[in-house]
Amino acid sequence: MHRSFLQHTALFVALLSAACTSSQQPSTELTPQQFSAAPDAADHILLDVRTPDEWNAGHLKDAVHIDWYGADFKQRVANLDKSKPVLVYCAAGGRSGKAQDVMLDLGFKRVVNLEGGYTAWTAAGLPVVK
Repeated sequence: MHRSFLQHTALFVALLSAACTSSQQPSTELTPQQFSAAPDAADHILLDVRTPDEWNAGHLKDAVHIDWYGADFKQRVANLDKSKPVLVYCAAGGRSGKAQDVMLDLGFKRVVNLEGGYTAWTAAGLPVVK
C-alpha cells in the first residue's frame, strides 16, 4: 500500500512538471515502472500510437489506439480531452516522442512519453493485453 502511494506520488510530480513545460522544452518521459504506476484510467488518457499490426500483437490495458502513420492522426488526437494528462507510447519511444510534440502544439498541457516504449514495458515483465 505504501509503495503504491509513493508510485502515485512520483507520477503526480512527473505529470505536474510536464504541465509546466512547453513544446520548446525537453520531453517528459517516465520509465515503464513509473508509467505503470499511473492512477486510475479515468484520470488520464493512455495513448498507443503504434501501427494496427503492432496493436493487435499486444497493447497496454485501457489504451486508446491512434496510428501515428494514419492520415487522420492529428485530427483524431485533437479530439481527445485536452484537460486530462496523456500517457503516450509506441514501440521504442520515437513515434510517441513525435506524437508528444504534436499534442503539445495542439494545446495539450500534460503529455508524458513511455521511455523505451512497448519494448521496454514488455522487457520489464509488465502486463499487456493480447
